[in-house]
Amino acid sequence: MAQLIKFFQAAIKHAASDVHIAPGEPVMFRRFGTLMKVKSPEISAEKSRQLIFEVLTPAQQKQLDADLQLDFVISIKGLGRFRGSAMLHRLGLSAVFRCIPVEIPSFAELGLPPIIEKVLDNHQGMILVTGGTGHGKSTTLAAMVDYINTKRAHHILTVEDPIEFVHPIKKSVVNQRQLSDSTLSYDNALRGALRQDPDVIMIGELRDLATISLAISAAETGHLVLGTLATSSAPKTIDRIIDSYPSTEQNQIRAMLSESLKAVITQRLVVKQDGKGRVLALEILLGSLSVANLIRDNKVYQIPSLMQMGKAGGMEIMDESLVELFKQGTISAGEALANANDRNRMTQQLGHNRRSTDQ
Repeated sequence: MAQLIKFFQAAIKHAASDVHIAPGEPVMFRRFGTLMKVKSPEISAEKSRQLIFEVLTPAQQKQLDADLQLDFVISIKGLGRFRGSAMLHRLGLSAVFRCIPVEIPSFAELGLPPIIEKVLDNHQGMILVTGGTGHGKSTTLAAMVDYINTKRAHHILTVEDPIEFVHPIKKSVVNQRQLSDSTLSYDNALRGALRQDPDVIMIGELRDLATISLAISAAETGHLVLGTLATSSAPKTIDRIIDSYPSTEQNQIRAMLSESLKAVITQRLVVKQDGKGRVLALEILLGSLSVANLIRDNKVYQIPSLMQMGKAGGMEIMDESLVELFKQGTISAGEALANANDRNRMTQQLGHNRRSTDQ
């Protein structure tokens, strides 16, 4: 048995999200967003390489030596799946392993509101899940695929790097493709996908212009496209997509995006006030005629105001979500302020809520 497995077992026992292996340090876990050192000796460069190579196939070992970095997944029976990312650096070979839950969580377990189910009733268009690294985008995407898999008889095609959650066949047929293993690139897989009769296409990451272009084209031609972007708000997501294109093409893309965008769900995991876990703060933009007009007219800066007015319909901005979590006593004022998009406005809102409570 690989020596790393005992650290994986301890990580799951302590509800850690990541396991860090690095020369010159003991093994470290990330728990509730914070790194903590495990009671173990410092790892030498030779030991670190040995621990990592033990869980790789000969082909993966060869690729890591050639590319000096490697993304991969290992599956351990009875324990779960772990997404690994190994890299060579100044002190030797290091790796980070993300713990992937065995069961795909439901929307309620993740803290996602019922409006998400309504969003997924769309049979075409684009739904984006955004946020920083480690804030649960992949888990939310997996929950969305599982929801469709449970409710509808569809062909779901996923393109991932690497495959994290494995989807069993329920009502749908789910074909999962992994970069470097079963397809050469995101755009290569997407070009093929349009000829493979999919109803739903899930893209692990919209990482370049070619992938974004194919995703928008697929959404325009009658497919439901789910994907992720590492952006911190709905307006920034729209700007990121448009700015990916040359200036001569941006007016056309605004028109295409305005018609295909159904929702942007931005999420942030915030440490609870009691320190026992993290809670999901959300920003939700829903596609509508008004939103489409703002995108088309290059007035994305007006979208936050529209989202505030659309709260009754399920829209929400991130700072409102943080204030609500603070009012409920779920998170501290410090966490609300640290995660706010508009820190000055958040300071005023927190002060107002404190005065209301005192009165």
